[in-house]
Amino acid sequence: MRTLVLDIETAALPWLDLDPIQRATITKGAEGGAAYRAKKDLRSLSPYAAKVIVVSLLDPDTGNGRLLFESEKPMESDSADGLFDLFGGTEAAILAETWASLAKCDRVVTFNGRGFDGPFLSVRSAIHGLKPTRNLVGNRYNLREHVDLYEVLTFQGAMQARPSLHVACVSFGIPSPKVGDVSGAHVGEAFRQGRIAEILEYGRRDVEATAALFRRLESTLLPLFFL
Repeated sequence: MRTLVLDIETAALPWLDLDPIQRATITKGAEGGAAYRAKKDLRSLSPYAAKVIVVSLLDPDTGNGRLLFESEKPMESDSADGLFDLFGGTEAAILAETWASLAKCDRVVTFNGRGFDGPFLSVRSAIHGLKPTRNLVGNRYNLREHVDLYEVLTFQGAMQARPSLHVACVSFGIPSPKVGDVSGAHVGEAFRQGRIAEILEYGRRDVEATAALFRRLESTLLPLFFL
């Protein structure tokens, strides 16, 4: 069974490029400049007000992966250690490459992919006229084709505790990807500053940590969902 670990990074679309009504909806209820800016920044979580800038894929069995990123000019190369292929192109191009890669695997592993990565990828793809090759937001209780580790750790919503990837990694003794100058909260700013190499490194840390967490859960908690 071929498995791919998936993670995406997103960045907000330019504020003035959004429809005026959409801008008003996003900032509705904000009291004061700080609250207004905070609501504006949260648009990076919406596929209607943000875009995919990096997709990280990793085969946990081989340690090889792909880092796909938005680039003005098409480009392909390898990471310094040769373990990851780098692919740069338009958002539509990296989305098409992502679905092509996912179509070749039997199982996708994510952390909160059912609640975020899957729907975000699917909506952005539809906006570009692309058809997703698989449904990452299917039956919540079927983990055979999409193993969302967030769903495993929360027992598909039954548990009140909601761990972040950082908390899950620390709890299981796995180095957290949320270290360094760039983490999820800083991706948008780093993208605006053109620091794509740092975002790619963060994306790689994310999928490597998710893969390590998957290995810890594969023989412990995950079998409970197939009884």
